[in-house]
Amino acid sequence: MQQRTLGTQGLVVSAMGLGCMGMSEFYGPRDDAESVATIHRALDLGVNFLDTADMYGPFANEMLVGQALRGRRDQVVLATKFGNVRGPDGSWLGVNGRPEYVRACCDASLKRLGVDHIDLYYQHRVDTTVPIEETVGAMAELARAGKVRFLGLSEAAPGTIRRAHAVHPISALQTEYSLWSRDPEPEILPTVRELGIGFVAYSPLGRAFLTGRVKSAEDLAPEDFRRRHPRFQGENLERNLALLEPIEKLAAEKGARPAQVALAWVMAQGEDIVPIPGTKRRTYLEQNLAAAELRLTPAELERLDRALPRGRTAGTRYADMSTVNR
Repeated sequence: MQQRTLGTQGLVVSAMGLGCMGMSEFYGPRDDAESVATIHRALDLGVNFLDTADMYGPFANEMLVGQALRGRRDQVVLATKFGNVRGPDGSWLGVNGRPEYVRACCDASLKRLGVDHIDLYYQHRVDTTVPIEETVGAMAELARAGKVRFLGLSEAAPGTIRRAHAVHPISALQTEYSLWSRDPEPEILPTVRELGIGFVAYSPLGRAFLTGRVKSAEDLAPEDFRRRHPRFQGENLERNLALLEPIEKLAAEKGARPAQVALAWVMAQGEDIVPIPGTKRRTYLEQNLAAAELRLTPAELERLDRALPRGRTAGTRYADMSTVNR
């Protein structure tokens, strides 16, 4: 697995990471044993960049990742997040960026993960009631204390990114980015590139839509949150299915899978971009990682750009978009 550099502070990670969220929640039943085996397989194959958050589970995903890392901590660049507040019962309690909350969250994450430091610590969502300078100031204190190595933001707007970066260098911005979510291209990507901040693309497979395995709600488990996602419902889904055709056609021509074409497209958008496709199964992990060796020609990239331009996807990225791009 090749490596890529995020930011200018020395953070180097595998060119593709592993999103661990779905191992504990949102995408149907859990299988902790298979999830741990998937993490171990990722490490064996050279993936060293693992992504979790305190809210996944809630809390369970950090404990799962911590379990998987026992005896292998030195092989991992570990990223987690704070800011989306949930109760022990899973209830959603809003966004919190207050300094005292930042410090408490970090200590709790360290304990759940069973580690003495976090490599990349993100603010999961921006709290508009707290100046970003105060939140990042608290994150910087954690870095000075050795609890955190690098700082990140998630789903932040260009102006917020600039203000945060002025307080302490931000190494990575994590935002949804894929062939069906190209929103970062006009303003966010140019901003982070100007500032020397790396870009981590979450949901690079469009929550598995771009794999071609989800053609109707019946393909999803009853508790799968995508059944309520705007892009997977009704007319939106019918319109979006047409977007799969050029991806599937190109995949067939190259002897690859649609997911591999979609991931190769993201990786081709810049050496400063690292996708973190999520999976809880070794089979899909291995298929995804093969995309790192798939090369799309300039003509093929242009073909995909024409077929799936920004704004073509039907439906918003979330039912409630009020907490993104703030």
